[in-house]
Amino acid sequence: MTRRNSVRPLAWTACVVAGLALGYSQALLAKDEPLPEVSPEGLQLKHDSRDARVVYLKPGATFNQYSRVAILDCYVEFDKNWQRDYNSNTSGLQGRVSTADMDRMKAAVGAEFKKVFTKELQKGGGYEVVDTAAPDVLILRPAIINLVVTAPDLQTSNMTRSVVASAGQMTLYLELWDSATSTILARILDPQADNRMGGMAQVSSRVTNAAAVDQIFRQWAEKLHKHLDAVRSKPAGS
Repeated sequence: MTRRNSVRPLAWTACVVAGLALGYSQALLAKDEPLPEVSPEGLQLKHDSRDARVVYLKPGATFNQYSRVAILDCYVEFDKNWQRDYNSNTSGLQGRVSTADMDRMKAAVGAEFKKVFTKELQKGGGYEVVDTAAPDVLILRPAIINLVVTAPDLQTSNMTRSVVASAGQMTLYLELWDSATSTILARILDPQADNRMGGMAQVSSRVTNAAAVDQIFRQWAEKLHKHLDAVRSKPAGS
């Protein structure tokens, strides 16, 4: 009988690990800095990646044994200067972003990430999403960092509406772990911006912001689903 362990203890540490990784990810995404060939854990930089800005893989790692996934709670962090910059361009206290506003938005983005990834990975009889560890369970440890919201919905009585060309941008920081051995297999960093309107201006609202977030999340989830399907079609060890 296969022994199955809860992955909830890993979920408890997800925010801590993601927080510690922020400085590391910033260095990787710096435009003028060369990427290290090997990460501190021994992951090797993949030079032919087309679907993400930065991909590191464990040498010899295989993914064709995974038929289920466990998605840990998604850590969310705004761009370091976003609140300051947004508020400095806002007149009146009602339109300023508070810490409570940021906490509410981070919780919403984290919940939406899990919802979208669960739906997309399960699509077409794909991957069952579970909360237990087993040899066929791949753990996703996600974080959304460098989040920028161009015109946040602050849920105030202010009737002013903003016209924007993009709802904002964010960066996916995703680690893939083997649940049975607690071994990191891959690290992915991919910055994306909302470009649904091709740069054309539109009135911003809670609905348009949510649609932008959902589209980016779906793109990431679909890419992951496609790659997992591709490696599962190969013989073991290939």
